[in-house]
Amino acid sequence: MQLNNFIEKNKKRSGKGLKKFLAAHAHLPYVGPISIWIILFVIAPLGVVLYFSFLTRSPVGKIINIFTLENYQNFFQGKYGIIFLKTLLYSFETNILCLFLGYPIAYWIVKYGGRWKTTLIFFVILPSWTCYLIRLYALKTIVGRAGLINSLLLNLNLISSPLEILYNPYAVVFGLVYTWLPFMILPVYASLEGLDPSISEASVDLGATPFQRFFTVTLPLTKGGIIAGSILVFIPTLGEWLVPMLLGGAKVMMAGNLVYHYFVIIGNVPAGCSVATVLTSLVLLIIYLSIKFGGEGALERIV
Repeated sequence: MQLNNFIEKNKKRSGKGLKKFLAAHAHLPYVGPISIWIILFVIAPLGVVLYFSFLTRSPVGKIINIFTLENYQNFFQGKYGIIFLKTLLYSFETNILCLFLGYPIAYWIVKYGGRWKTTLIFFVILPSWTCYLIRLYALKTIVGRAGLINSLLLNLNLISSPLEILYNPYAVVFGLVYTWLPFMILPVYASLEGLDPSISEASVDLGATPFQRFFTVTLPLTKGGIIAGSILVFIPTLGEWLVPMLLGGAKVMMAGNLVYHYFVIIGNVPAGCSVATVLTSLVLLIIYLSIKFGGEGALERIV
């Protein structure tokens, strides 16, 4: 009995002491494991990249601790600025094509997939199980000058010489769509699958045509999935470098190739960091606008 009373008194004292401690240190920030991970492996590396982007490179390639804005000025001027604008254009085209292809595919699976929905979604995901590089090399082999398509057309006497399918902007955009299309289909499918059927039935009872039902009910309610899919497609294509290198050759360069060129080919680390900083800033802006106009539902579908 005495032991129980002793334990109860100590519990009360411990509770009061904990409350006093929390009240005294309420102004201090609490950092958990996830915050530490983000600080060490996201914020700190970005800070290093930002710092190096303002430094100077000597003629022999040594980094000098002299702060300058020349790296950013060079990036936004001349051919490098054009490369950045072309990167935005290719990413936008890829996003639009993925949306126009991915939305009907997701809609068809939800509407007519029936008991085969899981299997059809499995086939959408299946290509992602193969190595990214292998898939691009396979695509290059199929559409190359001596590839399967040209060989078939030549054997059928439909063409007299091989078609130049590779090493142009169209091949790069095609490769980007081929790579990132599943990442548009999945969020849109999730948003369509989560729709309440009674809403569509109510619109039918109110006399809405299928066309009106889609544009006034289905499409607005799946805005979160569209925004989530756009984030998953647009952001990776901004930093894409392997697709333009393999399918575009020396004729097509994107911002990711420019970072590779600065870091690996000519060893200009400050200039490469400036390009990476601009791309990161653009990505953060896109995410902010997505949250503002798409809400948290868009980010939930990404996760």
